[in-house]
Amino acid sequence: MDALVVLIPLLPLLAAIVIGIGHIFGWLKGEISEAATADIAKGTLLISSLLALALLTGDFLDKNTGYYSIGQWLSSDTLNIRINFISTGFNVVLASLFAVLLCVVSHFSVAYLHREAGYHRFFFILCLFASAMLQLVLSANAVGTFMGWELAGFCSYLLIGYAYNRPNASKNATRVFVTNRIGDAGFILGMGLTYAWTGNVNWAHLNAMASQLPSGQITSIGLCFCIAIFAKSAQIPFTPWLARAIEGPTPSSAIFYGAVMVHAGVYLLILLQPIFEQALLPLILIGVFGLLTAVYSFIVGLTQTDVKNSLIFAVTGQLGLMFLECSLGWWQLASWHLCAHASVRCLQILNAPALMHQVYNSPITPVSASVANNRWLYVAALQRFWLDPLADWALVRPIRRLAHDLAYFDDHVIDRLMGVPKPAINAISSLAQFEQLHNDQTASSLSPQFVRSSGIVGRITQQSASLIHWFENRMVLRGIGKDAIDYGRQLGHVANKIERLLLGPRYLVLFVFITLLVAF
Repeated sequence: MDALVVLIPLLPLLAAIVIGIGHIFGWLKGEISEAATADIAKGTLLISSLLALALLTGDFLDKNTGYYSIGQWLSSDTLNIRINFISTGFNVVLASLFAVLLCVVSHFSVAYLHREAGYHRFFFILCLFASAMLQLVLSANAVGTFMGWELAGFCSYLLIGYAYNRPNASKNATRVFVTNRIGDAGFILGMGLTYAWTGNVNWAHLNAMASQLPSGQITSIGLCFCIAIFAKSAQIPFTPWLARAIEGPTPSSAIFYGAVMVHAGVYLLILLQPIFEQALLPLILIGVFGLLTAVYSFIVGLTQTDVKNSLIFAVTGQLGLMFLECSLGWWQLASWHLCAHASVRCLQILNAPALMHQVYNSPITPVSASVANNRWLYVAALQRFWLDPLADWALVRPIRRLAHDLAYFDDHVIDRLMGVPKPAINAISSLAQFEQLHNDQTASSLSPQFVRSSGIVGRITQQSASLIHWFENRMVLRGIGKDAIDYGRQLGHVANKIERLLLGPRYLVLFVFITLLVAF
């Protein structure tokens, strides 16, 4: 039974590959091929959900060993990363639930997106996302989970920008993608610290070591994963990205931000329960930010006039309550809350287009007078407490200015000192050549009356200028050019020493994690 865990994420991945290749080569194109694409997607997701339910049944009957490994993927010194999966416990329950919801959404999407531009692209992304999320919840090590984590975020970016010809969709997709990279940085740093201090990246090993690690180390790991959890599950201060993410089609909003992906942070929190039980500061922060998010979402949700926006703030409010439950030690309640919320919210968002017809002539329940008469609170709620402008002021604008300054420094200082690759035209490649060209241009621009002056004073001035120019050219400019070359060589030797140091296994692993962050 444990071997079934491999097929659960693998089948949707194969379906995505088939649909993608068929669409690229024109085999699946236009309305005539919609049925074939839908059958591939629905069939594989149905089989994947049946396999997940079979694995869950085996777990209930105590037929599963709880762990299944395919083999070695990467080995470097003490680092060993295997392709392994968890086949028991809450992971299998969540994988079964997610697989069933993905199957439901795939069936709903067939009619909803009929004759829509990008029909085949949607099902390609849906299958790819299904594979990523099932990999995320079933992987037994941090690297496998991170692969699913990143791929799910990339699919989210593609579906938010589904209508890429609309500027607002492209802008929101980019903003959401960049915001989630902050959480990815915390995840990567947490993985790096986990390996540095435990010598392993398996979740079971990390949880087993939780009681043996010093307080400072366990707190640092917990804080790093807190950043990832807050960003993925849209907790304050990352909450605004979820409201931007509803630009995509209704089925993608339902499965991404109502049922599956938005709960990935809560899943990771429950998975690392032994870590957070030993780390007091991260656990307190989880409770505080969860409570703040719940209150924030409730107040802002009262002012929303759009169905999907109202549901999105209801989602973040419930997620905040799940974080609060975990902080209070009610881990089992949070697990059941996650499963129930994912099911209900998925169906609510799928039903959102028809909701206005169902509630027609039904009066809205008024809020309490104390809230309704509070004008400043109403204005703040309309502006969503200015979280987006604050993020721009605190992060976006300083980083943009820093990037501009670094680009200017690189173009006007580094390139001239160290030299730049010479293009087809006669370009400046060093500081000495720049100075020489500048002096030549200056000399050629001098007035003929000064250069070709007459009289004793004019001749003395001309000879003095020629002597100074010769001295500057021979002694100063060439010396600077040679010194720059020698200095560059010395820097090269130092860089080689640093490179040999960083090629040690532990530092190499950290460097690989940083490289993955930059790549994504």
